Amino acid sequence: MTGSENKVTLLKQNELLQKATHKGIALSKLLSLEKLTYDALRYEDYPEIPDSCLQPIETLDEKEQCNRAIPAVSFFSGAGGFDVGFSYAGFDNLISIEFNEICCNTLRKNNPEKTVIGPPFYSGDISKRDELANILRQKGITTGFQGVFHGGPPCQSFSIAANQRFNKDDDNFKRKGFDDEEKGTLIFDYIWYIKEFQPLAFLIENVAGIMECDTDGRIKTALDELCNMGYSITEPQVINAAHYGVPQNRMRWIVAGTRGKTPVVLPQPSAKVTPCGSVFFRSLNDTKNHITREHTAQSISRYMVLPYGGRDKLGRVDRLDPRLPSKTVIAGGTKGGGRSHLHPFSPRTLSVRECARLQTFPDDYVFTGATARQFTQVGNAVPPLLAYKLATALKNAIANEIV
Repeated sequence: MTGSENKVTLLKQNELLQKATHKGIALSKLLSLEKLTYDALRYEDYPEIPDSCLQPIETLDEKEQCNRAIPAVSFFSGAGGFDVGFSYAGFDNLISIEFNEICCNTLRKNNPEKTVIGPPFYSGDISKRDELANILRQKGITTGFQGVFHGGPPCQSFSIAANQRFNKDDDNFKRKGFDDEEKGTLIFDYIWYIKEFQPLAFLIENVAGIMECDTDGRIKTALDELCNMGYSITEPQVINAAHYGVPQNRMRWIVAGTRGKTPVVLPQPSAKVTPCGSVFFRSLNDTKNHITREHTAQSISRYMVLPYGGRDKLGRVDRLDPRLPSKTVIAGGTKGGGRSHLHPFSPRTLSVRECARLQTFPDDYVFTGATARQFTQVGNAVPPLLAYKLATALKNAIANEIV
């Protein structure tokens, strides 16, 4: 049997489940009386796992941060995935811009000295171009900025997963793309700031589905305008974070550009993907944001019979396969909050910290707000390890250009 220590036998587990069900006692209470946690519960089946799938993987926790010599401004900062990766790569994130107050609280919690343009002090609304541009100038960002702009405009308008959470009869089921009045054109607002301040380099990130929505070539036209201004731009490409050391399948659309002499060369993907198994063998002692859900006996009874990769259709959650990258960590809905996949070795959903590890956030990075909102922040983030590797590529391109 693989997984957490202090597992109960299946016989004992079934006794507890039956008692909880027939006597109407909360399973969490019965476990507590036995001095057990949900991690003591087990699945019926544990297929053999190759040792190679359980070897430690690359993490930012073990990396030493480079000297922060290159300035950067973060747009659509969210919980700070890009900020963390760029920081480890040697960038000084001067300013983070974010409209969600809970995300702003997380950004400030992890770096109290950071300048965060967002609630409650600012709107953080990037669509208010003149207003935000004036604030940036007041903060010392001028045209010809000798640093980097990076950001990923909200992707729900272009995401298949985000929109198929809704019923097929719901107006939100089909991707609205650029027709989404609230979020669909924010990528063009972001490009406007690039043209306005002309940073030495920039990075744009989004979901893979964005190009499928660009039926009239609006993104190509906007990027061509940047080329006409003297930027050398990478060919837009879709990458899977699992080929860059992230233990999760996560497809992202990436474009980078520089106005320096050296073009950006994006990192090459590994031929192999990164399995998620070893993530669940690292100690969680003294970590923040690790609160597990108290499932009912009925839920555990359904979960415990699932094979690796199996789905509980009622709860729409999947048991992760430790031999493979995790399925994409998702944010959940704005009303119902986030939800997670099932732990591969204990029949329960993941904690926020476990999801953050799949996203490659360092363990000392803390998420604020209610638990559901923490899941949302983690699920919406760019994996910091991927951001680190993209940031390193930009750093290599502009290292000799900084005045």
